[in-house]
Amino acid sequence: MTKTKILFVCLGNICRSPSAEAVFKKIVSDKGHTKLFEIDSAGTHAYHAGEPADARMKQHAARRNYKLTSISRPFDPHNDFDYFDMIVAMDQDNLRNLRQFARNKNDLKKLYLMTDFSSRFAYDHVPDPYYGGEHGFELVLDLLEDAGEGLFGYLTKSSQNS
Repeated sequence: MTKTKILFVCLGNICRSPSAEAVFKKIVSDKGHTKLFEIDSAGTHAYHAGEPADARMKQHAARRNYKLTSISRPFDPHNDFDYFDMIVAMDQDNLRNLRQFARNKNDLKKLYLMTDFSSRFAYDHVPDPYYGGEHGFELVLDLLEDAGEGLFGYLTKSSQNS
């Protein structure tokens, strides 16, 4: 059985993308489909390479039973485009950066925007909570839960149609 490999991407890989990774892992686990997916995260910049997720983000995530265990790493165009089936950006700026990294049309076909999978919220991006207050971290989790469910539905519906 082939796994669908998904990479979530934000700017520094310490708030949004590790949260998206944790939220989607829990959604997949809760539905009993962990064997169908490989899930990771990265940042378009290496500002925080080697660091754990932001402590505030980890604290808010833990309140919802998410464990942010990933270590920040930069997106690697040469390996990540070849390895992952889907690369999901948190906002338009990171999507633009990923498009610039793309080597060909096949790379571009793998790029998605997280909020395109939302159903309950009308946001066109997952806002960066880094410089904001408590509400920003909670909003990120709300958006990721919603979009994560939508992404799961999209992927399982797609696989049933294959």
